[in-house]
Amino acid sequence: MKKIGLILALIVALCFALPRANAQVSIGVSVGFAPPALPVYVQPACPVDGYLWVPGYWAYDDADGYYWVPGYWAAPPSFGLLWTPAYWGFEGGMYGFHAGYWGPHVGFYGGINYGFGYGGVGFYGGAWEGNHFRYNTAVVNVNTTVVHNTYIDRTVINNVTVNNHASFNGPGGVTAQPRPEELAAQREQHVQPTADQVTHQQHASQDKSQFAKYNNGKPAATAMDKVGGNPVDQEGHAAANSKLGNQNPDANKNMANNPDKPKPNGNQANEPNNPNNPNANRKPASNDGNNPANPNPNRNQLNEPNNPNNPNGNPAPNVKAAQGKVAPANGQHRQISRKQQRRVQRRQPKPQQAPQKGN
Repeated sequence: MKKIGLILALIVALCFALPRANAQVSIGVSVGFAPPALPVYVQPACPVDGYLWVPGYWAYDDADGYYWVPGYWAAPPSFGLLWTPAYWGFEGGMYGFHAGYWGPHVGFYGGINYGFGYGGVGFYGGAWEGNHFRYNTAVVNVNTTVVHNTYIDRTVINNVTVNNHASFNGPGGVTAQPRPEELAAQREQHVQPTADQVTHQQHASQDKSQFAKYNNGKPAATAMDKVGGNPVDQEGHAAANSKLGNQNPDANKNMANNPDKPKPNGNQANEPNNPNNPNANRKPASNDGNNPANPNPNRNQLNEPNNPNNPNGNPAPNVKAAQGKVAPANGQHRQISRKQQRRVQRRQPKPQQAPQKGN
């Protein structure tokens, strides 16, 4: 009986523990001081149809403290999934980091107003319709030349002025509690951040210009159009001091070996397809001297038999042979001796002189 009672007690405990474990969001990092305020920045346009916006957030490094992970457009793991942003929450005297995740509904993200459809509750930047995502261009920025599934709904815009741009939930920040629908979303099956998303945060942690201790809360890159894409500053201009994405010099280190990129140090005038290349239209040399299209570059072309500038070439058919030579009909020369030359001269009739008239 005691064993049966113990088993029943364990089953009851598991029944209560499982929903509670599903509702909790794991805290990966705890810090004794709050993260900086959220930077205000311009959202880059969505570059690919179907990408969803992941707002930027502060992450933490044990050595250098808080660093900003730029917001970016990301491909969801599958159709129908939405992104619940990461947030910091004050719990037990510490600020704990709650990682973001993918799921069928948006869960609780601390009530933080990240903007661009994430106003603190839910997401109003668009919605799935089957396997296509429709974008609400009233709150998100998209490239309409590649994204055509758009609509405008201005009723979701919060006109309340935000003064502190708090990046955490708790005293001194946002004081919000999860709503019933957010608690329900937390109990759903979640998908962890993709490998590209993890890599994106790792790259941000390697750029000193993203750390609050070096930039006074104003990171060099506040957003990117996609992972590994173009970083921009708070005004939406190219982030000149950032090493992220296409601004990273290490990414262009082997540019000369990349056929898809121009060679920065190459002599472009000598490129074969450059019209200004004097050798552009020259045919490649061949060692085959019998190929008329590819003359042998090692052959002395001046001595070619058909070259009119060749002193030993064939004379023209109407040109008399040089003295001491006989030009047969086949056009080839035959050398004769001086004795033969004298015989030829004796055989030639002497010119007759005109008779002299008497005086």
